[in-house]
Amino acid sequence: MDPLQLILIIVGVVVFGIICGVVAFFLGTNYRRKVAEAEFGSAEEEARRIMNEAIKTAEGIKKESLVEAKDEIYKMRSEAEKEVKERRSEVQRQERRINQKEESLDRKMDNLEKKDDQLQRKLKDAEKKLKEAQDIKDEQFTMLEKISGFTADQAKEHLLDILDEELTHEKAVKIQNYDMQLKDEAEQKAREMISLAIQRCAAEHVSEATVSVVPLPTDEMKGRIIGREGRNIRALETLTGVDLIIDDTPEAITLSSFDPVRREIARLALEKLIIDGRIHPARIEEMVEKSRREVELKIKQAGERAVIEAGIHGMHHELVKLLGRMRYRTSYGQNVLDHSLEVSFIAGMLAAEIGADVNLAKRAGLLHDIGKSLNHEIDGSHVEIGVDVCKKYKENQEVIHAVAAHHGDIEAKTVVACLVQAADAISAARPGARRENLENYIKRLEKLEGIANAFNGVEKCFAIQAGREIRIMVKPEIVNDDQMVLTAREIVKRIEEELEYPGQIKVHVIRENRAIEYAK
Repeated sequence: MDPLQLILIIVGVVVFGIICGVVAFFLGTNYRRKVAEAEFGSAEEEARRIMNEAIKTAEGIKKESLVEAKDEIYKMRSEAEKEVKERRSEVQRQERRINQKEESLDRKMDNLEKKDDQLQRKLKDAEKKLKEAQDIKDEQFTMLEKISGFTADQAKEHLLDILDEELTHEKAVKIQNYDMQLKDEAEQKAREMISLAIQRCAAEHVSEATVSVVPLPTDEMKGRIIGREGRNIRALETLTGVDLIIDDTPEAITLSSFDPVRREIARLALEKLIIDGRIHPARIEEMVEKSRREVELKIKQAGERAVIEAGIHGMHHELVKLLGRMRYRTSYGQNVLDHSLEVSFIAGMLAAEIGADVNLAKRAGLLHDIGKSLNHEIDGSHVEIGVDVCKKYKENQEVIHAVAAHHGDIEAKTVVACLVQAADAISAARPGARRENLENYIKRLEKLEGIANAFNGVEKCFAIQAGREIRIMVKPEIVNDDQMVLTAREIVKRIEEELEYPGQIKVHVIRENRAIEYAK
């Protein structure tokens, strides 16, 4: 509360007390005057006395109130002065702290400026020393070039050659160790399994050419087959899609076609016409159609027989027909159906040896070349066609994967696919299983030797064992022992990339050191 207000309240209380006393006095006086006029004199005196006492009392109260008000004002003033003093002290402390921080920042700025100047001087010194070092380095390089007789580029090349030789040695050692480890672990067991499977398999091998020869009873039959103005031979060639070669060969006609099914239809039709004796376009058309039905029946029977021999059940009837068509397909002179049956048997035996699914391995082996039934009619490799056909007729996914991977077009990720790959290679590599015509055979051997001769350091090479092995002699002064391993591996890669061949080719690299002296 404000001191002035407190004083006014005290004064008001005093005045109010005085007024109350005066009112009481007048009331008492009036009362006494009415009651006892006789005592009027004494009452006046009493009233004066009371009034004086009231005034004294009021003055005392007033003095006490003033004293209390002064004490309160003094106390409040003291507290205010104390608070102001404390705030002033706090402000002074803050000012001193701020001044100290400003002084500290000024000192730091001065130090930074000094350090910046020092850094600039050091940078200049460093640049100067770097330039001096570069000059010294250039002088040393010049001196080294004069001493060694090498330029900087030649020296770098020399160092790189040394490093390359060291790395070549390390790579060769690692490759040899890895090969030895693999051979130790896998070669013996693989030999046992493969040899057992081959011994247990006794498939026949049938070689067919792209021509068929039809015997004639007499040479006069050639004229009847040709017909008037060649109408009979044209009708037969048009209906069958086969070329009839009528030459000086006595009592024989040669049928030529890349499609064995067409060739077989034409052969049967021609034999029927020769037996019947009636040869004209209408009869030719009738006999061709009859022969086509017979061949289709043979195809179906061949497919069913193959499925029964392999012991496979639940195969789609269209796949069975395609299997039968492989009876009239050949690959490198090997009958495709016989090859597929052989792969099926070998894959099943290998699966039995390692505890895999025998039926699934047989199924995949039988269907692995199914694309060859259609590869003359549809664009794409026989692997792609086979995969599409198996997918179309809802074959097992593992069988489809084995078909897709049997030539290494994709990575084999299942045991069955690996078994089919191995069985296919075994069947194709069996001595006498496949044959090639002489021209392709010679070209393959020449290209095989050409690939080897293209490598640096090869002195001479020879393809032996019908192209299944190539022996390479290298120059010892160019190719060292470590580089021999890498050279053999690079030649193998080139052969795999550029050549097509059945089975496998052994690359044999030979390095010979000779010391020659003459006694005189």
